[in-house]
Amino acid sequence: MRKITIGFLGCGNVGGGVFALLQETAGQIAHRDGIEFVLKRALVRDIHKARSVPIPVRLLTDRPEDVLDDPQIDIVLEFLGGEQPAVDYMLRALRKGKTVVTANKVALALGWHLLQAEAQKHGAGLYYEASVCGAIPVIRALTDSLQANRIDAVMGIINGTTNYILTRMAKEGKDYAQVLFDAQRLGLAEPDPSADVDGYDAAYKLSVLASLAFHAHVPMQRIYREGIGGVSARDIAYGKEMGLTLKLLAVAKRNGSVVEVRVHPTFVPNEHPLASVSGAFNAVFLKGHAFGEMMFYGQGAGDAPTASAVVSDLIMAAAAPRHRHPTFANQEQASPELDFDTNWASVYFIRLSASDKPGVLSAITGCFGANEVSIASMVQHTGADGDRVPLVFVTHRAHEQSVMQALKDMKPADAMVESVIRVEGR
Repeated sequence: MRKITIGFLGCGNVGGGVFALLQETAGQIAHRDGIEFVLKRALVRDIHKARSVPIPVRLLTDRPEDVLDDPQIDIVLEFLGGEQPAVDYMLRALRKGKTVVTANKVALALGWHLLQAEAQKHGAGLYYEASVCGAIPVIRALTDSLQANRIDAVMGIINGTTNYILTRMAKEGKDYAQVLFDAQRLGLAEPDPSADVDGYDAAYKLSVLASLAFHAHVPMQRIYREGIGGVSARDIAYGKEMGLTLKLLAVAKRNGSVVEVRVHPTFVPNEHPLASVSGAFNAVFLKGHAFGEMMFYGQGAGDAPTASAVVSDLIMAAAAPRHRHPTFANQEQASPELDFDTNWASVYFIRLSASDKPGVLSAITGCFGANEVSIASMVQHTGADGDRVPLVFVTHRAHEQSVMQALKDMKPADAMVESVIRVEGR
């Protein structure tokens, strides 16, 4: 039986979940893997704080060096969250030759190049399955099971809070602000929800997924990001009439050296596998040249699902004869082989408030036509607001810049743009 000594950086909900799961499964791990994990120290802010999972006080410390500088600790598990001091602490551990397991997508997305360099330099491991989609083993699949494939596209619902909000809006016809307030009251959204609802959380995760899928570094800063704050119940209802479901989607596509990476509200056809992913669940849809299409679905957040992924990484790290790392040039900048396309092609759902007078429809379609935007369908809805009526257009595939220019060319007296939502999966 091999005894592996571990230390925690942070011991909140996720750390407590990992401690509880290790105790619960200690016998199974010993039997299946021949490993015994022993927690020596857990870094916390307040040693005397009451915790949902009872951890012996003798294991707690408020001194980082008790974890980072202890030569007996083999593996460090990081649960601090955020970029700093998490990145600095993990770097210190790696420089001591300690393997690191982290659930921190922010620290990984922003400091991955530094962490991997130190891990390789000192022969340590860096494991991060829990940083994206909780218990869903999509990182393991991209790095191991699907290595024989060229991944052409990744589309994911990778933020549970926004998926919960959009699901409630669709089912109940409520506006965004009302559902967000309910989510905060229930503890499903943070008091400051901007990381989730503005798309930052999904963008951090997409940076990791796209880099692994395309085998080239895709920095978070190169990802187009748009949150769900501008989505209305009317948009969702109109989309539903057209057989569409709204999600905050993370999209990454590669064609040769050209890539597009974006996070934004997206309609998908009701028959698409992602359309049925509701509540706080996550899903990642992949397209590969050999396997075709595949979707991973499950609990993307929560203490127990995240702990599941952390413990899986811990067992893998302890059992590995040598630690593996991505082989692409993991530097701070984007991989030079990539050409980032911001003029992607998509289908567009466009809602206008149009003046109800002769010649306006011709003027609107003229702006689309002049910019080579072809209309697939148009619906005029009831509910006029004064002398204006709601018009909804769905385009054929068109380029982003062409659509935006067409909308810019429209005279406000003729039409005002209420919403523009991209459509994927068609």
